[in-house]
Amino acid sequence: MSKMFKIQKPKIPASLTPFDYNDREDSDINMALISDCTISQEEVEKMRFEEVVFRNVTFLDGAFRFIQLTDVIFERCDLSNVDFTDAIIHRVEFRDSKLLGLNLADATLRNVLFENCNLNMGSFGYADLKEMRFENCSLRNADFYEAKFNKVGFTECDLDDVNFTGTTLKGVDLSTCKFNHLNLSLDLVAGCIVSADQAIGFARLLGVEIKD
Repeated sequence: MSKMFKIQKPKIPASLTPFDYNDREDSDINMALISDCTISQEEVEKMRFEEVVFRNVTFLDGAFRFIQLTDVIFERCDLSNVDFTDAIIHRVEFRDSKLLGLNLADATLRNVLFENCNLNMGSFGYADLKEMRFENCSLRNADFYEAKFNKVGFTECDLDDVNFTGTTLKGVDLSTCKFNHLNLSLDLVAGCIVSADQAIGFARLLGVEIKD
């Protein structure tokens, strides 16, 4: 059985000030509630959000490279195809959100939770992931190429056709997840935790012939 680990939750004040993102005057936004709006065609770098809740927010054609998110919650948001390349993300939760094609390549993520999210075709290539969990998420065709994992958990997720090539899966528990096919580096699979049924598929990947 894999060891359970805790992740730190976002530190959000009890009271936040409603904030109209389209009226912003600088690149730092703190202690704000941004809700029920659309942020369209925004292309900025090095924005900083701290102690912020996004609720029912749609991002259209956005690029936020080098964004810094600390103590932030995204709730029922749509960040499909948003570019968060090179982001630094710490104590952040994504809940009940549509994140199709979200680009987190080269990002650094610490204490991050994705819960009930659609992350199909999401990109985590070369990202550094530590103390984070994916719970009840769809990650079909997501890309974790040469990502760095340290205490990363997947619970009840759809991982079909996920690309883990170049990523060490030692200690990663996939036993509650479903998938028909994974892209793996066979020399980096040792120590991955799977169910008895999944083990048959892994054995075939390793070239083991299974006799009925």
